[in-house]
Amino acid sequence: MSLERQVRNKIAAKRNPQQDKEAQEWIEQILGAKFPPGEVYEDVIRDGTVLCQLINKLSPGAVPKINTSGGQFKMMENIQNFQNAIKAYGVPDIDVFQTVDLWEKKDIAQVTNTLFSLGRQTYKHAEWTGPWLGPKPADENKRDFTDEQLKAGQTIIGLQAGQNKGASQSGQNMGAGRKIILGK
Repeated sequence: MSLERQVRNKIAAKRNPQQDKEAQEWIEQILGAKFPPGEVYEDVIRDGTVLCQLINKLSPGAVPKINTSGGQFKMMENIQNFQNAIKAYGVPDIDVFQTVDLWEKKDIAQVTNTLFSLGRQTYKHAEWTGPWLGPKPADENKRDFTDEQLKAGQTIIGLQAGQNKGASQSGQNMGAGRKIILGK
């Protein structure tokens, strides 16, 4: 099997149809319109117009001009405008898919992961009242300890100190020892 085919199969194996369906339903709820029947999820969002409409619903005016015609470069510009808008919305760069992942359908799983990251980001915007996609991110749980509590913790010997009720790893060998032969 060629390397390219192996890579394509590995990328396709990462794809989760349930997540694709959840992302599609989330987009449909926000936009208030169903995807055309019989069309595949990635084909509907491929030109970036639906994605730009999505981010404009979440953050009005995020993408001021959505290209509806003009060839593939204009459609890829829609995708790039969407990517820039979601970065400004708060989605980390590492979670944003590459333009070719969607345009050439190279990694639709990554596109869905980006949509889930965008869905998680909506929890952090108080002006957005829902619907949301994915689990709510955890908030920081900062703890303040008194000096007395910190001193009490210093008297406890943790398991990282190397002992656990007298048990240790001394005398254990894993595999053969390293043999160094001098003079060869």
